[in-house]
Amino acid sequence: MRIQINTFGTEGDIRPFVALACGLTAAGHRAAICTADGYGPLVTSGGVEHLPMDDTARILIKAAMPTMVGPAGSVRLVRRMIAAMRQMIGDEWAAAQSWEPDVIVYHPKCLGALHIAERLDLPAVVSLSLPFFTPTGAFPIPFIGNWPLGARANRASYRFNNVTMLAYGAMINNFRRQTLGLSARPRIDNLLNRDDGSPVPILYSFSRHIVPVPDDYPGHAHVTGSWFDDRAAAWQPSPDLEHFLAAGDPPVYVGFGSMGFGRSSQQRTELLLRTLIDTGHRVIMATGWGGLTATTGGIPADQVQVVESIPHDWLFPRTRAVIHHGGAGTTVAGLRAGRPTLICPVLGDQPFWGHQVHRIGAGPAPIPQRRLDRDRFEAAVHQLADDRIRRNAADLGRLIQAEDGIAKAIAVIEELR
Repeated sequence: MRIQINTFGTEGDIRPFVALACGLTAAGHRAAICTADGYGPLVTSGGVEHLPMDDTARILIKAAMPTMVGPAGSVRLVRRMIAAMRQMIGDEWAAAQSWEPDVIVYHPKCLGALHIAERLDLPAVVSLSLPFFTPTGAFPIPFIGNWPLGARANRASYRFNNVTMLAYGAMINNFRRQTLGLSARPRIDNLLNRDDGSPVPILYSFSRHIVPVPDDYPGHAHVTGSWFDDRAAAWQPSPDLEHFLAAGDPPVYVGFGSMGFGRSSQQRTELLLRTLIDTGHRVIMATGWGGLTATTGGIPADQVQVVESIPHDWLFPRTRAVIHHGGAGTTVAGLRAGRPTLICPVLGDQPFWGHQVHRIGAGPAPIPQRRLDRDRFEAAVHQLADDRIRRNAADLGRLIQAEDGIAKAIAVIEELR
């Protein structure tokens, strides 16, 4: 089969789909990824064909995230991205016309994929790494966090999925009518059903050992386990990084990806570093797209190593513990490595992952970034060394390592034709 994968977001949104595409290729299929041009080298490094998508939206996100704080910042960014998203939808259509896939797999940020599949009469499956689409009484939609709502209210919270059509319905329907020749969708549609009413299959690439599969999930919601690209094991560190890792005890990793702190970024970077150093830890700090600054406040080079980014699957097994913002990909990479994890969430699904890590005993209670101070952070750092937490994290790592999420995803995709 020819499988076209449409994905967009930060690098953490792209990497699992590269892993899936590599798995599909190894299974004898042809896979191509339609994503922003800036991610082209990441895609092709896996031997996967890259189908071009305009890079404007990625550039906007990269520029905005370091200074964006809270939901209001997210709303402002979305408004700036409307024109870029319209171009992305057009690029998705151009890619499908030129590559002629048999199946389309797509991240929900790729707003054109479902409608293109309907126009071409192709199977389509939506995929993401958190349990976001399927109503369940077990827990509310992850963006709400850990509110004790009760089963009925939990299920009702998933009506939030209607927001895509409320926010982008005019753009989507213009694309359907003017480009694809399809009828308009209702503005209260959740985009989880095709025009004939059949449900869109969903691939959830999270581990059931982190989030147990709810008993009320329907048959078209498939929890496969996480998707990992183990080519990172062959990644080569710089001589400086190699020397740092060999020169002392395993360090603590700290990184906040693309999550910025606005004007407080420097102060919080200093708080994190100074607390970790004062509690006897060496540190590898990843600045990402601006989540942390590169200034170390004069801390000696044998105690802290600053990198922009680094393959988590390579680094995390070499660390003592991991501290981060709670992105889905970073969370599962740390847990797969069996490392105690502290999550300091900012927004979105990050509090959800922080709660899951604490619930299964693999880390302290999450500390929201707005409440991050020396006393709370130092107490959490001490908990990372707790024997019970370390055993739980190691046991969980072995369970996740035994999963084969890519094989399960491929089996679902193969059944679509």
